[in-house]
Amino acid sequence: MLGFKITEIAKKRILILDGPMGTMIQNEKLTEKDFRGKEFEKHDIPLKGNNDILNLTRPDIISEIHFKYLSAGADIIETNTFNSNQTSQSDYKCEHITNRLNFEGAKIAKKVALKFKKINKRQIFVAGVLGPTNRTCSMSPDVNRPDYRNINFDDLKKDYFQSTKALLDGGADLILIETIFDTLNAKAAMMAIYEIEKELDLKIPLMLSATITDLSGRTLSGQTLEAFYNSVRHINPISIGINCALGPKELDSYLKELSRFNEFFVSIHPNAGLPNAFGGYDETPEKMAEYASNWSKDGYVNIIGGCCGTTPEHIAKIKQAVEKFKPRNPRKIKASFRLSGLEPFNLD
Repeated sequence: MLGFKITEIAKKRILILDGPMGTMIQNEKLTEKDFRGKEFEKHDIPLKGNNDILNLTRPDIISEIHFKYLSAGADIIETNTFNSNQTSQSDYKCEHITNRLNFEGAKIAKKVALKFKKINKRQIFVAGVLGPTNRTCSMSPDVNRPDYRNINFDDLKKDYFQSTKALLDGGADLILIETIFDTLNAKAAMMAIYEIEKELDLKIPLMLSATITDLSGRTLSGQTLEAFYNSVRHINPISIGINCALGPKELDSYLKELSRFNEFFVSIHPNAGLPNAFGGYDETPEKMAEYASNWSKDGYVNIIGGCCGTTPEHIAKIKQAVEKFKPRNPRKIKASFRLSGLEPFNLD
């Protein structure tokens, strides 16, 4: 698959990931009519906020956003499919269109990538995005019923299986499981990918990106970064990284920690700072580029981009800041017995 070319390029230079769809879509000031289009005019609940449905109703806007990020210097663009799964789409009574959302999301991104490549003679990769859903396998949503779960592993695996196949059919070059706050959810996605590999007799290039939810340095389900790493390294991904929830200042020490023990490429796409009182993000492109420059100079990153609040201007400044530096060399770690609960256990 084309996605495996990314490993050869990543050995030679730092790759640029794009920024968020959500921020750019919000800037468009779209109305309920934009989200409904003609096909969903009579849908019985509001659709505004279901960004993924724009793959069907306003593909022109999604294409334009992809093109803006590519023009800013992105090497990898993410499909507009963060919530294109039955679990998340059930909030909008749109479970029945998840296949189409993923297929069209990948198709739109691929079409823009090929067009941009033809004009600019630059290799572009399309990352099919699998988001975390709005439910968790590891924790109860009811504090009075710690044993209760509102989703189970097998149902989530089936959901991810369907989404992943549609992304690949639509032209995704690799799969990105991102904003991982519950490792068990991510394992359901990984199991789905493994089953597709067996069914189709191929190896799917995979990127993983966890989310540290606060300054404790842990995911929402309680794992430290190294415990998370121990939990997922067996899938042999292209990269293991971090994104969302925090800005570059807050993620600085955790990026350095992840780089210390990571035998794969390291990715990071932070928010543009922490949310302000109005829910916006204030970190400037110049300031984010400064962090990107320092991380690259010190050899901590292979793939870098932006999450909530970042724009093509941020991506352009980040690209300028890192292009003169060599990529991080993945760690060669000693073979050892590695387990994890909330903490890592390594026996060498």
